[in-house]
Amino acid sequence: MESNDIEEEELGFSRNYFLAKELKSSSKKSARKLTDINIVDEQELREAYSKLETKHDKEINDLVRSYKDLYTEWVFILRCGFGLLMYGFGSKKALIEDFASTALTDYSVIVINGYLQSINLKQVAVTLAELLWDQLKMQRKNTSASNPKNQQPFNTRSMDDLISFLNGPHLEDEECFVCVVVNNIDGPGLRDPESQQYLARLAACSHVLMVASIDHVNAPLLWDKKMVHTQFNWYWYHVPTYAPYKVEGTFFPLILAHNGSAQSVKTASIVLQSLTPNAQNVFKVIAQHQLSHPDDKGMPLNNLYTICRERFLVSSQITLNAHLTEFKDHELVKTKRNSDGEDCLYIPVTSEALQKIVQEISQ
Repeated sequence: MESNDIEEEELGFSRNYFLAKELKSSSKKSARKLTDINIVDEQELREAYSKLETKHDKEINDLVRSYKDLYTEWVFILRCGFGLLMYGFGSKKALIEDFASTALTDYSVIVINGYLQSINLKQVAVTLAELLWDQLKMQRKNTSASNPKNQQPFNTRSMDDLISFLNGPHLEDEECFVCVVVNNIDGPGLRDPESQQYLARLAACSHVLMVASIDHVNAPLLWDKKMVHTQFNWYWYHVPTYAPYKVEGTFFPLILAHNGSAQSVKTASIVLQSLTPNAQNVFKVIAQHQLSHPDDKGMPLNNLYTICRERFLVSSQITLNAHLTEFKDHELVKTKRNSDGEDCLYIPVTSEALQKIVQEISQ
């Protein structure tokens, strides 16, 4: 009898479940839409976020201070041929950059911000090769050895040639190193397989030291066994900082906010201020042409080169192309063809936003 009662009870639950589903599907659907939600402006939401009070400051400062006691150990790990990989909750940008500026002063350091939407790894490799070449010349000069022979310009070499140079036995007595610090090696600008392969090959070079951080739970899926154990050769450190992702979050639109022009201005200004003065002035030339000719498709490439040569902003077409590649990688400038078939450059923001960008980088 008891088993029959249990079966009838379970049958009753099942029947009620399907009856409820049937009634729900036959009821009138809501006319409300996501577009009806009153979403605040992104700048307003970010300002409100910036005013939030932080908690547990003392405990967090003590935690970060404890990591600084490990700096000597981290340098030793790097010199043993490992790559340092920092993981844990919170932004690790300030921590690893402080480590680089205080403990890696004997080496040339280049910082890659993986949270940017696009990264030019070829330019990174060129910069590393130039830094190593400068160290090599300096050591030869200090040891009264013969100066190395003139090299082919690094910006004209292929990626494979650059990696071969960074991995080559250039010194007999002393060692030279260049260090790569990668904030968010799992970021959107580095997440594709090709970028990870190039980073792994750079990390495997005999004259390159690498320090990186990850924040995504699935970041290890970016690498295969060879990359992890042979090329990157990671030494994992759990260093939760509980710090907010203020800088990293600047480049990601907030879900509950509109993408206003203010955010475009802020993001573009941050990127441009990280570039050389000549690159900023080239951008200004394009911006001024766009503001004075709002009806044009953009600025013809030949006109840009002529003006930049007259103002001594570039020495050759190769230099100008390097600046334009930087702009395009960060989506600051785009290309379209005019009616005459010429390639024209334009900045994909409103005139008002463009004026604000020019004012920001002119300060």
